[in-house]
Amino acid sequence: MSEAQVHSALCLEGELNIYCASETKMRLMEFLSRAEDPSLDLSAVTELDTAGLQVLILARQEAERMRKPLRFLNPSDSVRDVFDLCNLTVRFGDARGLESNS
Repeated sequence: MSEAQVHSALCLEGELNIYCASETKMRLMEFLSRAEDPSLDLSAVTELDTAGLQVLILARQEAERMRKPLRFLNPSDSVRDVFDLCNLTVRFGDARGLESNS
């Protein structure tokens, strides 16, 4: 592989809640294992509950363990509201984190 990193983005869509958390977790872990420079596009997430939030936190922790940057891109209003409520915008909004293309 050349010096250029492979940038990959995974778009999460719809509800990210307790009903799909297990499946989403598996998708994210597989995605992180393959991507060198992973990003999650959160623009199409319509609902985020605590189970979904835990999956995103786990993904961030796993990426850190793998020494990979993980960016959360284009958070929907639903995602931003939960991040703000849980005081996580700063954590996910650092140089490697929450970014908006608006």
